[in-house]
Amino acid sequence: MRILIDTNIFIYRENDHVLPGNLEKLLKILNVINAKILIHPKSVEELKRDLNENRKKVALSKINTYPQLETPSDPDSDNNFLNIVGYPSNDNNYVDNAILYSVHKNAVDFLITEDKGIQKKSDRLGIKDRVLYIDEALKILGKNIFDEKVAHPPALKEELVYNVKTNDPFFDSLKEDYGEFETWFKKISKEGRKCWVYFKEDGLMGALLIYKFENEPIDANPSFPARRRLKISTFKVIHTGYKIGELFIKLSLEYSIKNNLTEIYLTHFTKPDDYLVELITEYGFNHAAKNRRGEDIYIKELFADKEKVRSLTPIEISKKFYPAFYDGVRINKFIIPIRPEFHQRLFTEYKERQTTLSEHLGEFIIEGNTIKKAYLSHSRNTRISPGDILLFYRSKDKKEITSLGVVENIFLSLRNKDEIIKLVGKRTVYSVFEIEKMAGKPTMVILFTWHFHFTT
Repeated sequence: MRILIDTNIFIYRENDHVLPGNLEKLLKILNVINAKILIHPKSVEELKRDLNENRKKVALSKINTYPQLETPSDPDSDNNFLNIVGYPSNDNNYVDNAILYSVHKNAVDFLITEDKGIQKKSDRLGIKDRVLYIDEALKILGKNIFDEKVAHPPALKEELVYNVKTNDPFFDSLKEDYGEFETWFKKISKEGRKCWVYFKEDGLMGALLIYKFENEPIDANPSFPARRRLKISTFKVIHTGYKIGELFIKLSLEYSIKNNLTEIYLTHFTKPDDYLVELITEYGFNHAAKNRRGEDIYIKELFADKEKVRSLTPIEISKKFYPAFYDGVRINKFIIPIRPEFHQRLFTEYKERQTTLSEHLGEFIIEGNTIKKAYLSHSRNTRISPGDILLFYRSKDKKEITSLGVVENIFLSLRNKDEIIKLVGKRTVYSVFEIEKMAGKPTMVILFTWHFHFTT
């Protein structure tokens, strides 16, 4: 992307003062997206007319560090252009016209300027959408920046890939499957790629997810056009039993949605009884194609298409387009009370939640890592059905609805503790002892998927 900056933007940037906050942020964005910042040769000539010799010398020494727009067209010979913007009455008007003409002739993608005169002329030319004030440029170009963070358990670390040591035994199987792994890892380290990583008590790695933002076609047969996607480059968990895989999916989805991405995908050599494939397909990843290496490509769409959902049941919609869900006449909604101490454990990503000391010492709250959760009650409600929406009401302290889930299955009047334990596994806040006590009365078990928390 080629960005032309007006003389006034250059002066803002290079003068001996603190940068305005919006310009500071914009310059960071331009750097991150690898935009080529250009100066028009007429801007250099404009600075040369400064009568203050010392200031002129300093300004020219700085502006000469910028690449100049190559052989820009001269607007003087374009009467149609001049009839629209006006013939120059002085040197400044001439420079403004020359700079604007570069956009008109498509020599650059955008011009950034705070000059109101240039802005008015761009409107008359019909190129206002490419001649931007700083704040407009922030809004438009900032769409290419992925900096929205998501909360994660303290035991999980967000790291730059180059801080991860590849001599950890964790990588042995990856090195066996991918002969070029070491070369690839060095490459992505230099790119500054990020990851989520879990270290076990012995200091060795237990789980890793490396991700990458893309806006390019997927090389496959058939190929897929360029879209704003999250690519999961590496997804591996060996510290099992803690639902870290579900946690990784939850984080990937939230990160993608916050950064306005449309899809998530990964490539994988599928094996018999492949746990990773079982996990990701449960949340809407579909086998889409194979790449040239023979890897299977699994893609998850983040936004439901009206035509695609028309023939699906509420449960199918919730699964295929998770965390989207069906909200219509085919389902009911139920308010589910939950005490604060249980809410703390079941919904660990809730923003107002206080993390515990044990979490900061490296422990997970397993039921908090899960997407699929279990709710136990002595309620006699028999009207709840799969696909219905659960609105969780945090009682006693907040006294408000905080979270939304969708029912997957429901079991009524259970009194066998072993049956209940088998159904809920590690997806409930209750201990075995507490479940045994609850089973003294007919117990309702609701298996549901958590979808999101309401913001206040």
